[in-house]
Amino acid sequence: MPDIVVVALWVGMTLIGLLLLVPAALVLAQVLLALLPDRPIAEMQRPRRIAVIMPAHNEGRGLRPTLMQALAQLGPEDRVLVVADNCSDDTATQAREFDVTVVERFHATERGKGYALDFGVRALEALALKEGQAPDVVIILDADCTLGPQLLPRIAAVAHGTGRPVQATYLMEAANSSLKARVAEFAMRVKNLVRPRGMHQLGLPCGLYGTGMAFPWEVAVKAPLASGHLAEDMQLGVRLAQLGAPPLLCEDAKVTSVFANSQEGEASQRTRWEHGHLAMLVGEGPGLLWRSMRPGRGAQLLQVLDMLVPPLALLAMTLVGWAAVTLVVALAAGWVAPLVLALLALLMLTAAIVAAQQRWAADVLSLGELARAPFIVLAKLPLYLRFLFKRQTDWVRTKRDT
Repeated sequence: MPDIVVVALWVGMTLIGLLLLVPAALVLAQVLLALLPDRPIAEMQRPRRIAVIMPAHNEGRGLRPTLMQALAQLGPEDRVLVVADNCSDDTATQAREFDVTVVERFHATERGKGYALDFGVRALEALALKEGQAPDVVIILDADCTLGPQLLPRIAAVAHGTGRPVQATYLMEAANSSLKARVAEFAMRVKNLVRPRGMHQLGLPCGLYGTGMAFPWEVAVKAPLASGHLAEDMQLGVRLAQLGAPPLLCEDAKVTSVFANSQEGEASQRTRWEHGHLAMLVGEGPGLLWRSMRPGRGAQLLQVLDMLVPPLALLAMTLVGWAAVTLVVALAAGWVAPLVLALLALLMLTAAIVAAQQRWAADVLSLGELARAPFIVLAKLPLYLRFLFKRQTDWVRTKRDT
């Protein structure tokens, strides 16, 4: 083999090793920063008028508990707006049994939560014009979530006081006691609590996670909400930061929901999330990264890098696979540098996962069970292969448990 080809291969493998080192190092840094003492947000004054938008697609069976919780946290000048989006059930009828505003939306092609949210904000604009007063803050809630104590007034106050979008801590709980379900709960804690907390410790923006989000009215009416992207919340968070409104984590406000329990529902839910994440990574990631590398945009750059971290299972599989490749090459050709980089990245990710489990998820799974997690992770390989050959692009509602 010509020397120039050998050098090119060595350089290429080394660059791949450096590229894979970045997400592993970022996750480890976020976990270590999250271990630092809390960086709380001061108490702020509740705004006078809060509007809650609740997009609901065929949620007639599960809407009521969330509506009751939301109304219990609101005052007489606040409003709940339910967007019954492309419903074929009694969602609108169920919602009208409460003291809320209900609007119905039907569209044959523009389907997805982003379009429903935009429709809701435009409906609030029309009501504000008619009544002569707009809400101070708009909060987005999924129709199937459980609200923590004082969630709505807390995130509304922070959004109003800071002038920034606010994301509450959003966690999902295992629907059963299987190891697979608990590994999913652990991964969600890392993604939605540990890593954002690490970013917050440095005063950096977090992502948006779809529910428990509060926006100052001026931000809500200008936000690029209308989107059919599978990861519309992730897309929105990064775009808002690019527009000068970086989201802020409010860790002490909490909202939760439960993973789908049925095999069909879990598969649909997981495919939508992970294919949406990967579509953002490969579709918009390079452009966002390039625009964030301009002088004075360090916070945006770190937020984009955070978005570009692949799903934890995929990152782990990739690092293990690459380490195996570099080991074979090291034994055959004596190239040590790519192997060292691969092992370093794998060690960083392992350290981050173990530290996160010990601090934030010891109640979910033990270290022994964590050691068995790779077998669960391998079962997700077909999901990632489908992204390459038959990716999901249309929004599909997760089938709810009966």
